Amino acid sequence: MSLSRRQFIIGGATVGGGLVLGIPLSALAADDTQAIGADSDGPRQLGYFIRINPDNSVVIGNNQPEIGQGLRTTLPMLVAEELEVDFSQVSVEQMPLGIVRTSDGMRWRYGGQGVGGSTGLTSNWTFMREVGARARLMLQRAAALQWEVDVAEVYSEAGFVVHRGDGRRIAYGDVVMAAARLPVPAEAPALKPASRFGIVGQGQATLDALDIVTGKARYGMDVDVAGMKYAVIQRAPQQDARVRSFDASAALKVPGVIDVFEVKGPGTGEPYFILAHGVAVLAESSWAAIKGRNALDVEWTTGSMPAESTASFDAQCKRLLEGDGQIVRDDGDFTAAIANADKVIEARYSVPYVSHAPLEPQNCFAHVEDDRARIIVPAQMPSGVSRAVAGVTGLDRMKIEVELTRVGGGFGRRLTADYAAEAAIVSMQSGYPVKLFWTREDDMQHDFYRPAGLHHLKAGVDGQGRPVAWTQRLASASKYYRRADETPDTMWTAELYDDDFPANIIPNFRLEWFGVDSAVPRGSWRAPAHTANAFAIQSFIDEIAFETGQDPLALRVKMYGDAREIPYGNHGGPTFNPGRLSRLLEFVAGQVEWHRPRPAGRGVGLASHFTFGGYSAHAIEVSVGDGELRIERIIAAIDCGFAVNPNAVEAQVQGATIDGLSTALNLEITVEDGRIVQRNFDDYPLLRLASVPLAFESHILNWDNEPTGVGEIPIPTVAPALTNAIFNATGQRIRRLPIAGQLRTGPLTT
Repeated sequence: MSLSRRQFIIGGATVGGGLVLGIPLSALAADDTQAIGADSDGPRQLGYFIRINPDNSVVIGNNQPEIGQGLRTTLPMLVAEELEVDFSQVSVEQMPLGIVRTSDGMRWRYGGQGVGGSTGLTSNWTFMREVGARARLMLQRAAALQWEVDVAEVYSEAGFVVHRGDGRRIAYGDVVMAAARLPVPAEAPALKPASRFGIVGQGQATLDALDIVTGKARYGMDVDVAGMKYAVIQRAPQQDARVRSFDASAALKVPGVIDVFEVKGPGTGEPYFILAHGVAVLAESSWAAIKGRNALDVEWTTGSMPAESTASFDAQCKRLLEGDGQIVRDDGDFTAAIANADKVIEARYSVPYVSHAPLEPQNCFAHVEDDRARIIVPAQMPSGVSRAVAGVTGLDRMKIEVELTRVGGGFGRRLTADYAAEAAIVSMQSGYPVKLFWTREDDMQHDFYRPAGLHHLKAGVDGQGRPVAWTQRLASASKYYRRADETPDTMWTAELYDDDFPANIIPNFRLEWFGVDSAVPRGSWRAPAHTANAFAIQSFIDEIAFETGQDPLALRVKMYGDAREIPYGNHGGPTFNPGRLSRLLEFVAGQVEWHRPRPAGRGVGLASHFTFGGYSAHAIEVSVGDGELRIERIIAAIDCGFAVNPNAVEAQVQGATIDGLSTALNLEITVEDGRIVQRNFDDYPLLRLASVPLAFESHILNWDNEPTGVGEIPIPTVAPALTNAIFNATGQRIRRLPIAGQLRTGPLTT
């Protein structure tokens, strides 16, 4: 985010953004400017990002939600690097949502706030360093004025301003009050080159790790406000079903239950503001609310697709693929190329609906009054929370305060704010401050699931085994199906990324999409469509290699070609460099000793993929005997451009790999009679610790000095590396996820 002077005035100095030094908002804001977000105008306050204490310790504000990706440490690292402070003296505070209404429209107060698509770091890479650099310059100017020297004669180190000539030193804490009276620099000073980094690029411990492991960290479920009540909702079991009638008499007899009332959801096919119609139970405690809900007697209408099942969905996908779909990309002459190919190979790959299953189910505190609202919420998009609450209450967004807690798992689920809208509805109707919470069963059965689909891939190869024609035909249920701003001809864009490999590499290339009817709610799930497409594409490359007698590693490297920048129009662009995938693949192959012969029943699989600007590869070694699968070794590698905090990057690679294994092995949401079957972790079994091998390496291969995203990048390559390994160990090709019980129990042959 590079701010112009005009944008900076709106987002910074004028409305109390990152560099206002103790100047009240009212003294700076134009008459037509309104702002929402906590003011911090006390002494020793360097704006809303930096506070310097008398002992020279520094508090840096984190403007982004923390969903476990480490931004509460990484973003302050950027500020501290340019501010020139000792990072051991830095602590962090979570900032609330900050938005401003001006005559020019809505503006961010603290810079853009929201995490999704692995952009939390990249969107703040320049902005947060400029925050630190501007503050450093103001402190240097204040010291120079005190010493009556030119500012060029001073520099900063470890929280002190130092005179170049005589070595005089003064602590930041002793000049911050004077700095507060100086004008904000019109332009940020030149930022440090990477060669001078002392904090950035070095592994830093999570700043609030002790709070997390000792239970002091504040999650949404920890919110406890004096006088608040607790609420749960009994939601319709079939999508789009409504409440026909309900009997609350037994629920109201439960000690502690205060009230029971209907909550109305969206109409059939309308955009979601909450997921479902339901009946809310308000109580003095969470236990009373749950017991009251259990005592409800609700009669529901029939949902929009009451006969939907996993079997009917699969049958619909197969039927659609027998016809013609929407061709969304068509390079060269695919029809002629496939007809003239020396060999044609085709296969189908199936991926199921998948739940986000965060360890912290959805929850939100809301206190809606006549003229204002206070919201405390674990969310990925706080501005979306503000819009959702405004939408259901009718309040002006400038009257809605949104405070952020640490998030106990996001994975894309908390990009939506339906649970915040529910909390606001319950608070508004009851008049109480309310903590609305979901149980595990609520969360499993009422999610925006990762779309399911069936991929049909077909390739033609020439006499040298080189693919010259390629098509991917996908029948899936688009996650965009109930978005107000999408039309039928754009639904495919959430399911197929038209610039993904092998686009722009294979000359005769066609993508075709078929929309599947389903009432199951869909949404973004970690690395959205990449998880499905990488499984299909990377599995298919192995199939081509096998059918043409080629080495899978050599075939990939040949297809990727040399390092070069190819235009890439999807999220993560503007370019894609396939040579970076070759580099990662050859690295993990070398680490796992790809060419070393393995005994029968043991094999290694490879996969690589470009996701949201970053590159990843996996080599996974497995053994299979008597139908039992054992993961023996994992080599994971990531090229995220530049690892700002290598500790956090390594943790993300490990976490994504485990999540990918868990999902590929066991996880599937199924439907019967229009209802979600799975209810809890007993029938949606996450990976156990014993299934993760001790031989698990994660490697970071920096490419340049510009970071890309990390959180979602490593996950798409896990499933295909695993299934490719199973094939190399057994000769059995897994084309449907999850793997679950598909492995043969009898003799394994090729």
